[in-house]
Amino acid sequence: MDFLPHEIEKYVETYTQQESDVLKELNRDTNANVLTPRMLSGHLQGQVLMMLSKMIRPKTIVEIGTYTGYSAICLAQGLEPGGVLHTIDINEELEEMIKNYIHKADLDTVIKLHIGNAVSILSTIAGPYDIVFIDADKENYSNYYDLVFEKVGKGGYIIADNVLWSGNVIKPENEMDEETIALVNYSKKVHADDRVENILLPVRDGLMIARKK
Repeated sequence: MDFLPHEIEKYVETYTQQESDVLKELNRDTNANVLTPRMLSGHLQGQVLMMLSKMIRPKTIVEIGTYTGYSAICLAQGLEPGGVLHTIDINEELEEMIKNYIHKADLDTVIKLHIGNAVSILSTIAGPYDIVFIDADKENYSNYYDLVFEKVGKGGYIIADNVLWSGNVIKPENEMDEETIALVNYSKKVHADDRVENILLPVRDGLMIARKK
């Protein structure tokens, strides 16, 4: 997942706004105590998500895949007053940790955590959505896109993480696993969808950003 030379990556992070104390603590805690800490958005991508959210000024954000809550805290910084971020994760073992850091970030009234199956939970969250952030099971990215699309308002955004998948997306197809194939198909699907404008940003592990026309 290290697409930039280490020295360049450090330079980029040096001249990117630093993490808040809560995000620094959550970053350390995740890396020290949670399995697969590479799933964390981290400093650079977190600040990209925060900046995008502040530019868009959303009223409603839906995040599919909370992990330990880092990206939710970043995205929530751009919400309009009275706005809400719904974040969904299937792993109930992380619920206490997520809620702890949401509380430390003073976002208890802003971030609504849903534990369970995203397909079922999405049907209970009313639109319109201004931002949807997809960072969950890769095989279902295309399904999530279809499930949320009609609820995304005109000019709203669907952002998907990990679309470069550590560079595996450019392997020969016969060397790809199911997750990689699903991510390639997702990028093809979005790129071919004339209902959106899209850009794939090579930030961290790749962000596919689609804006609904």
